[in-house]
Amino acid sequence: MANIKQGLSKRLLARVLSVYFVLTLVVTVGQVFAEYLNAKRHIESELQTLKNTFSTSLTRAIWELNTPQAKSIATGLMELPIVEGVQIRDENGNYIADLGLTAKQTIEPITKGVVRDHAGGTFGYGFPLIFEFSGRTSLVGDVTLYSSSTIILGRIEVGIFFLVGNALIKTAFLVFLFMNAFRNMLTKPLTELTQQISEFNLDDPESSKLALSVDDDNELTLLQNSYNNLIDDLISFQSKLAGAQADLQAANRRLDDQNISLEEEVAKKTATLSKIMLDLEQQKDELLINQRELRQENENRQFIEDELRKRNSELATSMDTLQLAKDQLVESERMASLGGLVAGIAHDVNTPLGVSVTATSFLQERVVNLQNAFEEKKLTSSTMSSFLTDAQQTITLLTNNLNRASDLISSFKQVAVDQASEAEREINVRQYLGEVVHSLAPNLKKTQHNIEIHCPDDLIILCAPGVLAQIFTNMIMNSLIHAFENKIKGTIKIDISRSNDTLTIDYRDDGKGLPEGTLERHFDAFFTTRRGKGGSGLGTHIMYNLVTQTLKGDIEAFSKVNQGLRYLITIPL
Repeated sequence: MANIKQGLSKRLLARVLSVYFVLTLVVTVGQVFAEYLNAKRHIESELQTLKNTFSTSLTRAIWELNTPQAKSIATGLMELPIVEGVQIRDENGNYIADLGLTAKQTIEPITKGVVRDHAGGTFGYGFPLIFEFSGRTSLVGDVTLYSSSTIILGRIEVGIFFLVGNALIKTAFLVFLFMNAFRNMLTKPLTELTQQISEFNLDDPESSKLALSVDDDNELTLLQNSYNNLIDDLISFQSKLAGAQADLQAANRRLDDQNISLEEEVAKKTATLSKIMLDLEQQKDELLINQRELRQENENRQFIEDELRKRNSELATSMDTLQLAKDQLVESERMASLGGLVAGIAHDVNTPLGVSVTATSFLQERVVNLQNAFEEKKLTSSTMSSFLTDAQQTITLLTNNLNRASDLISSFKQVAVDQASEAEREINVRQYLGEVVHSLAPNLKKTQHNIEIHCPDDLIILCAPGVLAQIFTNMIMNSLIHAFENKIKGTIKIDISRSNDTLTIDYRDDGKGLPEGTLERHFDAFFTTRRGKGGSGLGTHIMYNLVTQTLKGDIEAFSKVNQGLRYLITIPL
């Protein structure tokens, strides 16, 4: 028995864990980024709070031209953990103090509090110094306090370690859980089933029955019972066959004994006859021999006819079972195609929804901060302006991502419903084909392939749209998987036209094409060039049945090696 390079359970486990690893990585990175932004906002808020602490004394020192005191205040600010740089300028833009990690500023003085990002991961909060005297205000200079991403990372270092450690622990636990579950529920039972089937003994079928160590009632238990029932039928058939052979041998012995007795009796009665009677006896003997041979031949024919009737009955039952299995496989292939479509759309919808959730959380936090400032009577115009700017940006981000998710779901919803039903309705062919192509976007977005659709904008027909969606999906996926297997950028052209009561679909791709021998079997069931690589050989067969049986149309395939593949479909309307 040939060894399997990679078992079904291992492949399934690898796919499940791959999806989980990607999701865990994305969520962890998103949480770390959110922690970074939150810490940065807190530091900006603390820098703004420092304004209320020293702005009065610094303003008076600059007004009184007390430069040493202003520099002393700047030096004191540098001792704060969150401050990495201080710039103090007079009303003419001349630097009084420029300490630590700073950035070059414009000559124009700062007239209101503002937070600015600079190169190298630094950011600063600048505000004006205004001196009030006799009811009048004068701008005497400005101050800019600098901080950097190093301060932010220092604050969230413990949180990052906690997030990463939490993700690693959960990942390790789930990997252990999945591996143990797959090994006990799938790998071990399949290995045991394969081993017992490979040890089948035709001379002793009873000892070849399956005895799987499976506790639950599942598909493996059903397979075991069906296999054991088949062995019981085989044993019963062998027993009946042995009995029939024994009866036939006994009948032949009795017939031989009777014939011998008859010949001896005839020989005794004709011993005294004349030569003429001897000739007659000889003819009689020959007639009896022929009669015995004829009787034996009739019995043999009768036995053969009975066996043929049994074989024909068993063959008819097997054909019905095979047809049922084939129909089930075809339906499974259709549902698998719909399942792949659902998985791709779900993955694409998850991205805008994740962005929307993050934006909502950010907006909620900003509202809480604004409410706290209002309740503490610390609400300033700069805080309100910053909140309004962030709120407008967040709402715009929410609107764009939710609209994107809505478009994806709308284009997918009708196509998915149609594939699960064969109800007829009127459709605009060009618009519906656009929805089908849009629903296949997850399979196309990582490629450079191009789909060109040529169809009248006003072409409306009455049909089962789910059938058309299945046909176009199979053709496009067949091109992506087979025709463009080793091609970076391919082109698919779809020409649709209507003439009287006939719809014509001309589908072409510029892929690698098919040789003549493969093209002749292109629509055969279970024929595939990707045996062992996930191909079932049912895609084109389903497409052929949908066109010829469901739509009562015709389909032809034309291809040459390295000259692409063409489908010509005609459907009566």
